[in-house]
Amino acid sequence: MPSAERTIPTKSKRSQPIQLKTFVKDPHTKLGLHALASGDKIIRLWRPGAPFLHLELFGTQIEAVKVGNEGLFELKVPSHTTLNDYRVYSQRGELFHDPYAFLPTFGDIDAHLFGRGVHYQLYEILGGRLCVHQGVAGVKFAVWAPEASAVALVGDFNFWDGRVNPMRQMGSSGVWELFMPGLKPGEKYKFEIRTRQGNILIKTDPYGLFSEHRPATASVIFDVDRYPWSDQKWMEERGDRDKGAFPMNVYEVHLGSWKKHGEHSLNYRELAVQLASYCKEMGFSHIELLPISEHPLDESWGYQVTGFFAVTSRYGTPEDFQFFVDHMHLEGIGVILDWVPAHFPTDEHSLNQFDGSSLYEYADPRQGFHPHWNTSIFNYGRYEVSNFLMASALFWLDKMHLDGLRVDAVASMLYLDYGRKAGEWVPNKYGGHENLEAIEFLKHLNSIVHERFPSAWMIAEESTSFTGVTHSLEQGGLGFNMKWNMGWMNDTLRYIHRDPLFRSYHQNDLTFGLLYAFSEKFILPFSHDEVVHGKGALLAKMPGDDWQKFANMRLLYSYQICQPGKKLLFMGAEIGQWNEWNCKESLPWGLLQYDRHIRLQRFFKEINHFYHVTAALWESDFEQMGFEWVDLRDTRNCVISYMRKGKDRLLFVVHNFTPNFVPHYLVALPNIASMKEVFNTDREEYWGSGKINGLVEIVFGLKKERVGVQLQLPPLATMCFEVEFVI
Repeated sequence: MPSAERTIPTKSKRSQPIQLKTFVKDPHTKLGLHALASGDKIIRLWRPGAPFLHLELFGTQIEAVKVGNEGLFELKVPSHTTLNDYRVYSQRGELFHDPYAFLPTFGDIDAHLFGRGVHYQLYEILGGRLCVHQGVAGVKFAVWAPEASAVALVGDFNFWDGRVNPMRQMGSSGVWELFMPGLKPGEKYKFEIRTRQGNILIKTDPYGLFSEHRPATASVIFDVDRYPWSDQKWMEERGDRDKGAFPMNVYEVHLGSWKKHGEHSLNYRELAVQLASYCKEMGFSHIELLPISEHPLDESWGYQVTGFFAVTSRYGTPEDFQFFVDHMHLEGIGVILDWVPAHFPTDEHSLNQFDGSSLYEYADPRQGFHPHWNTSIFNYGRYEVSNFLMASALFWLDKMHLDGLRVDAVASMLYLDYGRKAGEWVPNKYGGHENLEAIEFLKHLNSIVHERFPSAWMIAEESTSFTGVTHSLEQGGLGFNMKWNMGWMNDTLRYIHRDPLFRSYHQNDLTFGLLYAFSEKFILPFSHDEVVHGKGALLAKMPGDDWQKFANMRLLYSYQICQPGKKLLFMGAEIGQWNEWNCKESLPWGLLQYDRHIRLQRFFKEINHFYHVTAALWESDFEQMGFEWVDLRDTRNCVISYMRKGKDRLLFVVHNFTPNFVPHYLVALPNIASMKEVFNTDREEYWGSGKINGLVEIVFGLKKERVGVQLQLPPLATMCFEVEFVI
């Protein structure tokens, strides 16, 4: 998570106050086509401020009669008239069907499911959605604003005049609805909301699928169902990954700064081609995108979301993003999205105080305001809010074909006192600090995702020792597939950043994590959070001269690759970035003109490919049987060694965390039959010293029994050996 950032203030398009006196909650009862007692019918139209109004009836233009001064027009028509027999001129001069002649698009079943928080296709129902209704093409609009006294639709189609298109309230559901015939993709719109206090709010669509390019904020109608997907084979073969027997090394990417054209970021289609090619070459199995949901401020890196169903327009359209995912899949690269259900920004145009009340957020600031990020916290106990978030998650997996969601800041959701001092939070009903509503939401979310998208991953960024994050729901867990191992990351980086002269006193930093390594299903991350806010780049923080810094970098990544757990690396580390990451700048690809950086990138590429073909490094990541210590106590030499065990292969791993070359190092391995070095980070091709183990010498005891091996340990290096034992 980034630290708190101020969001860009934006000016909403102005509109006139809603002036509906007789039909403010249900304009359709007065407007549209209605039968008269005489047997004829009457058309009533609403156009405030218009001196006259024409419509087309049975193909002939005719003028309606103005009634009063508020903007009501009427026209008596024959009894056989239907909604298809007349058209109304819009303010842009276009002929459309009458919006107020249609039945509701939001039904009783929708209201029932939404009210219970179990409408799992809510992203098809609420918001602005293209549809054919009663045989007429157009856009259905539905917005949840239960505390509003009136809601109107505003957009380019009515010149942002909030008097023109009032919406009807759908009973006690709190939803306001309107079908607008004739509207097409690309229309910009917002909702004008009159609060019970009489204030006018102009809000973007919480369920909007697309948005104007920042700093403009209007929602934009888009068809997310028209893209011709080509990744059916990938989607069918993602398979059951719960058992952990798969390689996974994730490349974490911020799309806006991975690569640029001058000052401009690449678009989704350019990124698709270049990123897929790069990940294949470098041996990354997946990319994880920092949030690409719509957000107003670049410096939030996407973590202050205003569009939970909209890809950011910074890099293109939703269809462009669908191409991005499709192309990644065709090239064999999975796509994971960083998803942010923990909080939302307080921008006036977005969710905060949406209908003049604390609708999406907790009303009590001790529960509803986040002191770390100056954002609002979702009210997980309100069914409609939890349904909103659940629908967002399902939307990305369904309409965008994502392979998983990395759920951001789970710890802040789980604990009521997260980031707060005593007296600044409200205990739960049992007096504890767990957010019981958030816990129930996460369980519900994971259960539905596993049911509807069983091959998709739900990954928790959870930094505490909360029990059972990746345990099944049946076992009382939260039901996530995997969890970031933040403790391992912090311990490892604290150790590697120490001067090697003092590492011998802190070897526990390397070994402690194995005490709990199999209590959850872990991903080992070196994420964006470790190269921002003054922390510096990974390479720059390494001790020693330049040679030692690069050697430490190779040692760090090889240590990550060889430890049990899936892997994640933030972009830039693989080319030896010296400066900490800046979201406004491209990665420093120019470093690859220098030999040492080319060699470092080659190392990352080759160890990634080695990881993929070495099943012992990933077949039993989540099981104790996949790991066995050989020696964790050699603190004097700062050397640790262990076995990684696959089904049919053993891999012996040795790490030397000092810059000392040890020409004769004895390792006790009883009954060793053979040993062959298969990877060494000290190769000259990687800018190492070239201390490679050739034929490994087996050491015999007094009775000629095989007792171990003698190795040479290169400085600041990792060595991997294939081993066999005497049966």
